Amino acid sequence: MEMRKSQMEKIKKVLEEQLSEQLLQIVLSGKKRKEVTGNRKIRPILKKDHLFFQVSLQDGKKEFHENYEKEELIPKICQWLCEDYKQMQLESTQWRYSAMVSKKGQTTIKRKRQEEQKNSPDLSHNRKKKYILEEGIPIPFLEDLGVMTADGEIVKSRYDKFRQINRFLEFMEDILPQLKPEGELTVIDFGCGKSYLTFAIYYYLHELKKRDVKIIGLDLKEDVIQLCNDLARKYGYEKLKFFVGDIASYEKKGKVDLVVTLHACDTATDYAIAKAVSWNAKAILSVPCCQHELNGQIQCQTLEPILKYGLIKERIAALVTDALRADCLETAGYHVQILEFIDMEHTPKNILIRAVKTGKKTDSQKRNQCMEFLGVHPLLVKLLEEKEKEL
Repeated sequence: MEMRKSQMEKIKKVLEEQLSEQLLQIVLSGKKRKEVTGNRKIRPILKKDHLFFQVSLQDGKKEFHENYEKEELIPKICQWLCEDYKQMQLESTQWRYSAMVSKKGQTTIKRKRQEEQKNSPDLSHNRKKKYILEEGIPIPFLEDLGVMTADGEIVKSRYDKFRQINRFLEFMEDILPQLKPEGELTVIDFGCGKSYLTFAIYYYLHELKKRDVKIIGLDLKEDVIQLCNDLARKYGYEKLKFFVGDIASYEKKGKVDLVVTLHACDTATDYAIAKAVSWNAKAILSVPCCQHELNGQIQCQTLEPILKYGLIKERIAALVTDALRADCLETAGYHVQILEFIDMEHTPKNILIRAVKTGKKTDSQKRNQCMEFLGVHPLLVKLLEEKEKEL
């Protein structure tokens, strides 16, 4: 039921008073309809010395922005509260408002003075993003790897790499509460390469989070491994070790808390995931690469009008590969998300599989039916079936 007219006037009055440069933010939340993709957040901005209000809408991992003048925004907020959201939280430098809209359209508004006067908001249109590894703060391994200068400035040609590292650490931060809170954390990075992420993970956990952490990096290139070990010794990272080795044949005794793979090529990702499952790793962060296996297998008469185009078949096969990997992890007792790792404009290899062990296993029947329909049998399924037989 829509908000009653008298109730709407209450909302309008609050907005008339509070939509100013002293507004910190407004959050509209509590979806009324499935079609509503996420919360709306509103903040003031100055463009050419004129006050606007920027509305941000989160849709998955993408954020969309629209700017409104005060007179345009007030009816918009009222409409959103009528149709899309159950509540509004408004915070200014002096006041905090909470508005709740019941199913019958009854509106309850509460106001409370801020315990301490808040500073005025940053009204710049494009605020500088705050990264976990901050710009302007020298970080030795980023300097040696060519991402940062000695005074902490990001090398322009390496800014995408800097963003990629920070994006990965954001995913790390999300799963950190799921890892054991005390004691040594063991992390294995399969296919570590030049180890931008391996050093970043060690720095994040050991230096920023003050955790006791042991990290093992594995790669096939001897010269790269030598360089990484030299750098680890240079920084005094005693529990960061790198080894030459193949993912498929690598064996590790003892507990593993987190397994990381960044662009492990083709079926190397499957071997890494299978190892993580066999070790009962609490979490897995995997960015796959070059998924060729199913492209050579996939055959489906019903989909032939689509699959006859090589490029389309290649992309569909890659997406099917990662979706089946995610489902395999769910049947192994993990909660799985497939997320956008970094914007497509920076790299097409932008899918990240994030899995956290819960112990709740799902059934594999539907996956088997899907595989039969597509005529595929991925390596990861075979590896996990073999592990199951060994138990």
